[in-house]
Amino acid sequence: MNAPAKSEGFSRREVVVGAVVVGGALAVGCSPADLMSAGSKVEVGAFGPFIRFEPDGFVTVISKHVEFGQGSHAGLAAIVAEELDADWTKVRVEQSPANAKLYGNGALGAQLTGGSSAISNSWEQLRKAGAGARAMFVEAAANRWNVPAGEVVVKDGLLTHGSGRTAAFADLMADASKVTPPANPALKDPKTFTLVGTDRVRRKDAQAKSDGSARYTQDVHLPDMLTAMVAHAPRFGAKVESFDADAARKVAGVVDVFEIPTGVAVVAKSTWAARLGREALTVRWDEGKAEKRASAQIAAAFRALATGKGPAAQKWESFGAKGDTAQAAGGSDAFEAVYEFPYLAHATMEPMNCVAIVDGNSVRLVHGSQGQTLDQLNAAKIVGALPGSVEVETLFAGGSFGRRATFTSDYVAECVHVAKKVGGGKPVKLVWTREDDMRAGYYRPLVAHAVRVTLDKDGMPATWRHRIVSQSIMKDSPMPSKGVDQTAVEGASDSPYLKATPIVDAQVAFPEVGVPVLWWRSVGATHTAFVMEHTIDQLARKAGKDPIEYRRALYAKAGATRHLAALNLAVEKAGPTAGAGWTRGVAVHESFGSVVAQVAEVKLVDGAPRVGRVVSAIDCGTAVSPDQIAAQVEGGTCYGLSAVLYGEITLTEGAVDQSNFDTYRVLRIGEAPSVETHIVPSAAPPSGVGEPGTPVIGPAVANALLALSGQATTRLPFVQSV
Repeated sequence: MNAPAKSEGFSRREVVVGAVVVGGALAVGCSPADLMSAGSKVEVGAFGPFIRFEPDGFVTVISKHVEFGQGSHAGLAAIVAEELDADWTKVRVEQSPANAKLYGNGALGAQLTGGSSAISNSWEQLRKAGAGARAMFVEAAANRWNVPAGEVVVKDGLLTHGSGRTAAFADLMADASKVTPPANPALKDPKTFTLVGTDRVRRKDAQAKSDGSARYTQDVHLPDMLTAMVAHAPRFGAKVESFDADAARKVAGVVDVFEIPTGVAVVAKSTWAARLGREALTVRWDEGKAEKRASAQIAAAFRALATGKGPAAQKWESFGAKGDTAQAAGGSDAFEAVYEFPYLAHATMEPMNCVAIVDGNSVRLVHGSQGQTLDQLNAAKIVGALPGSVEVETLFAGGSFGRRATFTSDYVAECVHVAKKVGGGKPVKLVWTREDDMRAGYYRPLVAHAVRVTLDKDGMPATWRHRIVSQSIMKDSPMPSKGVDQTAVEGASDSPYLKATPIVDAQVAFPEVGVPVLWWRSVGATHTAFVMEHTIDQLARKAGKDPIEYRRALYAKAGATRHLAALNLAVEKAGPTAGAGWTRGVAVHESFGSVVAQVAEVKLVDGAPRVGRVVSAIDCGTAVSPDQIAAQVEGGTCYGLSAVLYGEITLTEGAVDQSNFDTYRVLRIGEAPSVETHIVPSAAPPSGVGEPGTPVIGPAVANALLALSGQATTRLPFVQSV
């Protein structure tokens, strides 16, 4: 999902707070965190909300962020362990309960994992937590031994004194718990780190995920639990008109069939019975307000708008204006291009699912929650409870890429509606099939860009006219942005190429479309990175310049030192030439506070691109876990490559054509490139890692194909399904 808005409009914090106040007033004297946590019964131990010391000598780090494969649990634990001087082999990670006041994401204004912010927003917070607990143990040891605190040394969970006295954390736990925590504990000089930034920081969940003991929602089996499936409309915006459940009720194991706001729910004693019951349903849909256009029609309308041929009544909003903007439309020798991007599915390995227990206005949720606060708010509104009183047990989740964090908590809300109807505190597990999510979920918006650039006498951009047409992700949020929806323009609005251009006229339009859209891994950068980087290569060719040197000149002009450093490192590590038969493409992009440069080696196989080697350089500030950073860049690169090669959700008369991986093709193991990751040294605080590797691979491949054939790529995916 997306990082906080950087400029005008509401911040993400205000958006989430808006979810609380929809339909009511903000309580006087209550902070947003107070209100969102109202009714919570979470208790905090002596060492604060993030650390618990165990009698067996282990240290448990409480993570406020869900683990859905990104590996942040290890990095978060390492930050605490570093300042605490704990024995890394005796550090465990446990998921926190839901409480926005204690476990809110400082970058997003709620307990929510997203925007590649798990490590960055926890950096200072967890360092202080670890350092504070360490100080408490040091004081306890000094008091017990009657020595100055400055003479007590802590290393690998053992406190020692020059006199020979030693004690483990477990030995001093009772005494340390009585020490008043320091308000501002002294933090280590990063130069003295022995854990953070080393390859010792490895995943803590690898064993559980290897032996099958890791617990996911589908692993939840509670006494008397029922399973539910929901029949959704075939077109977005349609509603239930009527339904015949007679055949469904005759299916063995089916317990009940009833309507909920999003469709018709079938409740049964097993997943198979629920599925057969749903297949036996007959539902009539009211499609009076349904979206019935084909995706090709929507794309044509977006393209017309971007090129100035759409309705004059369409509202345009500026996301960048500099100099005499009237000149940006002129020039007889201008470079012009129109780019088109399709809808994309999140296609998580684990489809959506949730367990809910509702008894009156008491709610307990068990699932891989990405946005605990959102789930609490939406569940509370359904049953009339206080948000904080909704208990959420967060499990591992099998991927998200943004899908598990919606303003409506769509599948979670469905589960609560069903469990409320069932009542009596009986557990209900809602199961979505992959077909459900592929056809009734949320998508990366379909987008069109139109770019017009003129060059000066030195071949550098003199004027840049840019038009983006997209659905707005934030439009249907509880508090829509006052200004430009940054999720559509990020990566273009703050591009160093626009900073280096004297005259800029950049605008965005948000037409109304009935397809539900959501942040998708790297959000706006999924298309802006492609447009900016592929355009730059074409401008370099037009100017007769080397694309790498062209970028270096623009970065120098824009003062983009981090871009330049990442580019230089990637080019250096790639070596002087590609392998025989391979062509190279380069791309550089900043997203979520990090800069990634990639050199991709590409060749054509049966007319389609095959990527063999990708050399990546990332500036992500302090590298807490180099091994996990490499894993995230590798995974992000393959996820992005999968999308640009094959990803496309199409609609026929408003209905989604794709249903599973047979019709929504993804990258196969044998097609995955070799990805090398190099980290730009930095002493800055950590920035995002989960998403920045995703948007760069597309333009790097397009630029390699441009070098190979001289032909630009203006429509994705590279391999067209039609």
